[in-house]
Amino acid sequence: MPVKNRLAELHDEITEWRRDIHQHPEILFDTHRTSALVAEKLKEFGCDDVVTGIGRTGVVGVIKGTSDSAGKVIGLRADMDALPIEEQTGVEYASKTPGAMHACGHDGHTAMLLGAAKYLAETRNFDGTAIVIFQPAEEGGGGGKEMCDDGMMERWGIQEVYGMHNWPNMPAGQFAIRPGAFFAATDQFDIELEGQGGHAAKPHETVDTTVMASHIVLALQTIASRNADPVDQIVVSVTSFETSSNAFNVIPQRVHLRGTVRTMSPEMRDLAEKRINEICTGTAGTFGGRAEVTYHRGYPVMVNSDEQTEFAAEVARSVSGQCEEAAIVMGGEDFAFMLEERPGAYILVGNGDTAAVHHPEYNFNDEAIPAGCSWWAEIVEQRMPAA
Repeated sequence: MPVKNRLAELHDEITEWRRDIHQHPEILFDTHRTSALVAEKLKEFGCDDVVTGIGRTGVVGVIKGTSDSAGKVIGLRADMDALPIEEQTGVEYASKTPGAMHACGHDGHTAMLLGAAKYLAETRNFDGTAIVIFQPAEEGGGGGKEMCDDGMMERWGIQEVYGMHNWPNMPAGQFAIRPGAFFAATDQFDIELEGQGGHAAKPHETVDTTVMASHIVLALQTIASRNADPVDQIVVSVTSFETSSNAFNVIPQRVHLRGTVRTMSPEMRDLAEKRINEICTGTAGTFGGRAEVTYHRGYPVMVNSDEQTEFAAEVARSVSGQCEEAAIVMGGEDFAFMLEERPGAYILVGNGDTAAVHHPEYNFNDEAIPAGCSWWAEIVEQRMPAA
């Protein structure tokens, strides 16, 4: 079955919702306007229950089918938050909030799930219960974990959960997915280095933290090249190098390094943390300085369940005619927390030839809306066919 006729009819209305959300981006858990809009729409659609405040500002809607012979419950999740980026799209509905924009397409995800919710509440052509989940703080805040920690899965008896993300440079409305580990675990590290500052004309009287830190930056690259099995994925990136002085003639007392680690398995995650500590402590000691490493574990590896992934791919093929096998993504995704709690799958929907996500010129492609809405609706109708 291709894109549903009713959702094609709703395309313009859903686009209006999306562009309204786009104009009013909200960051992390501060999705108060967006959450209120979502809750208002779900109530208008006639959802059987609408609950706010899950995971601080998350919204959950309950839609019951015409029957419930098997007691099946499926969750559908969209993220709502924006990014702290100044928009440079030039579109007429551009962000009205300085320093914030929907640079990852969560406005589109929210609008598409609202469209699917409206259709499901109208038709109810399924045997079971659909739970629509609107999550804050995907962009680094762990909103998915907070919703799970609030007991969302148990409260509504969710048995499976499905998510979606738009994907630039894939034809609009086409799909891609892969089973197993899909998105990477995303960790961060802070490295505080202490030496002996002094005059740049007398380096022999100092313990030079700039030289020390430079050796550490290079040595950290050996984790991937010399410690990890070449067939395993691991990325270690130092992204910030700050000295305690910016004078031309001062060797700084301290240096602060920051960075990120991306891995696709718990073993690689453990290896990275262990080696970062060893390399920093050992290298600093070699130069006569000290190192303090703080390793922050972030989102876990996002793992698609085999059965649910194959089902999600079949649904995608029924909507768009095909579903490609996606490549591993070294970016993080906090839907991982929901997939740790319940089996499910996360799929990519094409956004067409657009700027990359997290870029100031990125914009969600409204042409993907009918396919995305149809996929979510079909997940419910095909997984819980009407009795």
